[in-house]
Amino acid sequence: MGLGVAGVILAGGTAQRMGGGDKGLLRLNASTIIETVMERLAPQVDRMVLNANGDPHRFAPLGLEVVPDPLPEPMGPLGGVLAGLEWAKTSTPRPSHIVTAAADTPFLPGNLVTRLMEATRVSGGPAIARSNGALHPVFALWPVHLADDLARHLASGGTRRIRAYACDRHNAALVDFACHPEADPFFNINTPEDLQTARERHRREAT
Repeated sequence: MGLGVAGVILAGGTAQRMGGGDKGLLRLNASTIIETVMERLAPQVDRMVLNANGDPHRFAPLGLEVVPDPLPEPMGPLGGVLAGLEWAKTSTPRPSHIVTAAADTPFLPGNLVTRLMEATRVSGGPAIARSNGALHPVFALWPVHLADDLARHLASGGTRRIRAYACDRHNAALVDFACHPEADPFFNINTPEDLQTARERHRREAT
């Protein structure tokens, strides 16, 4: 892609409404949910990693490096953002930004990165996706230079909410993605019913 952006797929959730386990490894149709996310994100970034905790070998078939949360206690998605920033900070070549995406959202926009990059070039800070008036904090672009600030913030007991950290502390740009409510690119899979809906939509869009 050549934008200096690395993709970080966040797969650290507990999937309680799906009976636990890694919902990203469930089959969408021919491929897993995470593989579908990877397929949509790969053309937009220079390289990708997966943020997940526990035994990384369960993700070995994906061929991605797995980076765990760097802090001892769970910090939610913001801990995954920190994991991605810390990884990027020491990577060679070092990306200027990371883009985060949820592992359970297989319809993410094909122009996610370019739109977020346009916004962050103006603001200099993070940029967060929004659709139909709803903010999607997990889908955000983060300058790598924020790694140390975020680490200090979480270590000192600061908010664990992505929206509060990005918007209140760094005045994040909000980027609107137009879409039909029934074809929201940020639709995420939380329940067995959501999975069935996603499978049907994926089949329709593949024809």
